[in-house]
Amino acid sequence: MGFSDRLLVSEKRQVWFQVKSPCFFYLGTWHIAPGPQAGGREKYAASCYTSPMRIEHIAIWTLDLDGMRDFYETWFNAEAGPHYTNLAKGFESCFLTFPSGARLELMMSTSLDDGPAGAKLHPGYAHIAFSVGSEEEVDSLTQRLLHSGLTVVDGPRRTGDGYYESVVLDPDGNRVEITL
Repeated sequence: MGFSDRLLVSEKRQVWFQVKSPCFFYLGTWHIAPGPQAGGREKYAASCYTSPMRIEHIAIWTLDLDGMRDFYETWFNAEAGPHYTNLAKGFESCFLTFPSGARLELMMSTSLDDGPAGAKLHPGYAHIAFSVGSEEEVDSLTQRLLHSGLTVVDGPRRTGDGYYESVVLDPDGNRVEITL
């Protein structure tokens, strides 16, 4: 990576790495960021990630781990990993992997409040979106979900910004967008 094994931390808690090159990679853009001189050697700011970044997974709190796992396995082709339990913390989780490689972590805790997640809009999690490839598949999956008794909140429809989508609620009331 070009970094030395030495770090300098300023009084403002900024981390500086000694680098062999005056550039580092940050979210797809090259930036030159000269830093303070130290021992006669130029230092460069590297307080950001130095390789391409991607979302590793998204997590959702639930009161029904098995029901949520079944929903995502049945309707979105998820494959469940091993069930994890930490009795001392009252915590359980399960990672779901989708055919694209995306992952969703379902988490349950004995201290979780049971207020409905999708009942109203609120700061925080908005929705998870699944691309199904065509308008016909959006229509078909939405109809199958509706006929199975799940709530379709919106659509299928074309949005003002050009998306073709529908929105359904998973068993915990989280919004799930189905799009091209």
